[in-house]
Amino acid sequence: MSFVQHKKITVFDIVNYTLLAIISVSCLFPFVYVLSLSLTDRAVYIPYEFHLIPEKLSLAAYSYILSSDSFLNALNSTLFITIVGSILNLVFTFTMAYGLTEKRLPHRKWIYGIVVFSLVFSAGLIPSFFLVKELGLMNSYWALILPSLTNAWSLIVVKSFMDSLPVEVIESAKIDGCTDLGVFGRIILPLSKPALAAFFLFFAVAHWNTYFNALMFLTDSKKWTLQVLVKSLVLDNRASTSGMEASIGDSAPPSETVRSAAIILAILPILFIYPFLQKHFAKGVMVGSVKG
Repeated sequence: MSFVQHKKITVFDIVNYTLLAIISVSCLFPFVYVLSLSLTDRAVYIPYEFHLIPEKLSLAAYSYILSSDSFLNALNSTLFITIVGSILNLVFTFTMAYGLTEKRLPHRKWIYGIVVFSLVFSAGLIPSFFLVKELGLMNSYWALILPSLTNAWSLIVVKSFMDSLPVEVIESAKIDGCTDLGVFGRIILPLSKPALAAFFLFFAVAHWNTYFNALMFLTDSKKWTLQVLVKSLVLDNRASTSGMEASIGDSAPPSETVRSAAIILAILPILFIYPFLQKHFAKGVMVGSVKG
């Protein structure tokens, strides 16, 4: 005799699942279309004619993009900003959050109050621009990294998570002679793996997609990030000004397929990384949400 109870499917469930399926397909459709356009061969490409599945496949647009100096420069710039920026974000966020959990820290409540205040009130765009300018960071990758080493929301969430860790484990480690750095490195960080994975993903996506700050602070086109380069290709149609004119000729792919290929190449790395961090991400999004 089976005790398994099957949930009865109601009309609401059918309507709900149908709407969710339609929304999911509508979100996926633009990506599929751009991918299809990027794989369309020059011989069968017709401007402004819609084909979800290309009549003839070709990787010419990807070969054209990957052989251009402008795309490789933008890729290197984005990789440097993403990797270095994400690592520094984790270091500063978790070390400062750990410091705020220590009751021995002088003026701890005042410092935490300043963090909360900055969550509600920000200096704004103009002071940020003048700060970067006065520090001599204009046209430097560090202009996209140093001003955002951490943020109030991340600090508050990570601090809440560390407050929920077992106090007995930390106190026993200190009784055994472990220093504050030892506790942080041997106790706090191993227990914070879900939070580390989740926030690394948050920071990496933010750095990879950085656009406005890169457009404002990076004046040299050779230092452009991928998002600025894609914007230049898609909106400004300035492929010739970004160093991609070398291959222009009768054999060059159509500009629309080149733009689509650039968009796909700009979003693929995050799509590949996310599945590997998904299990940690699911735990990390709940960081600091339960107090006990």
